[in-house]
Amino acid sequence: MKRAEAPGPRTGAGEPDTGPGTDRAAVNSVGPASGEPVGPAGGDLARRATVDPLFRLVAYALEAAHGRPPGAVWSAPYAFHLGSPGLVAAAGWPTAAAAAPRSDGLVRLSSLAHPAESCDLPLTLSGPPPAAPDWAVRPYAVLRALARAGHGRGGSDLHVQGSLTGAAGLATAEPVECAVALAVADVHTAAGVGPDRAELAGMLAGALPDGDDGLRRAVLFARPGRALHVGPEPRRRQRYVTFDPAASGDRLVLVAVRGEAADRPRELARAVACARRAGALSAWQPGPRPGRSVLVLLPRARLTAVRAAVAEDFRARGMPVPRFLNIAVAGAARREE
Repeated sequence: MKRAEAPGPRTGAGEPDTGPGTDRAAVNSVGPASGEPVGPAGGDLARRATVDPLFRLVAYALEAAHGRPPGAVWSAPYAFHLGSPGLVAAAGWPTAAAAAPRSDGLVRLSSLAHPAESCDLPLTLSGPPPAAPDWAVRPYAVLRALARAGHGRGGSDLHVQGSLTGAAGLATAEPVECAVALAVADVHTAAGVGPDRAELAGMLAGALPDGDDGLRRAVLFARPGRALHVGPEPRRRQRYVTFDPAASGDRLVLVAVRGEAADRPRELARAVACARRAGALSAWQPGPRPGRSVLVLLPRARLTAVRAAVAEDFRARGMPVPRFLNIAVAGAARREE
């Protein structure tokens, strides 16, 4: 794969929640135990106290589950659509994937979110895929597409973990797919050559056409404080517009309702109405289809009032209080060093 231009740090200005960092190309060495390529950064992440706990966790979990340190750990942000059509951005909440290369044609998949559903599967290039737990079906499809493209045919050990669950209301599939593709491509690519993000974007669109290609592009190409233009045709040169609520004195908050699926549209509309009365500027769905959450843009000075108004309305009606999640407009997926 060709080296891809690094899209820059994840964290937006004025939002210290998700620490700074930039992409760096993988530099592999030979693992002393396995004799297979293992990146030094990925291999010792679990034991470095200065590393984000999520990335330490996935590195440790891969080693605990499969007996080998990771060759690379990649993080990929959750992503969302903006209220204006054709614009997407990344959120400062990551999914992470830790990978180590194999040479026996086997893939071993695990996730702390599914502790009883780890699986060992043969990596086949054609025919029906092997039976797999529901959570592992899409990661396996990514590994298969990579192998068909000539990357990772020897197999991989893989562990994935997100910082959010589906209850938050942001799409979970696209960041997982991108993190898996980047981590596995990294450990199966020659030293000093980083994964080609544009190639991976096209590969994912072909392998998983039911996914949201706009969100994948946000995961792969986002910039802090910027929204990315997406259209029907992918382009090598990305186009961005400024979208930085923190720099403008505003806040972006995800409001996720709880309860029965049939009640969610009504309860979301109620939450938006309460937020607007308390001073919110605008609200929209984070995905193309109705879900369990809305994004609310509001002046920073009205944050407490808006949250209180929504919570009090739901509490007074005996309904579960919605979850509130602050969203920083973040940068793209990156290799964690």
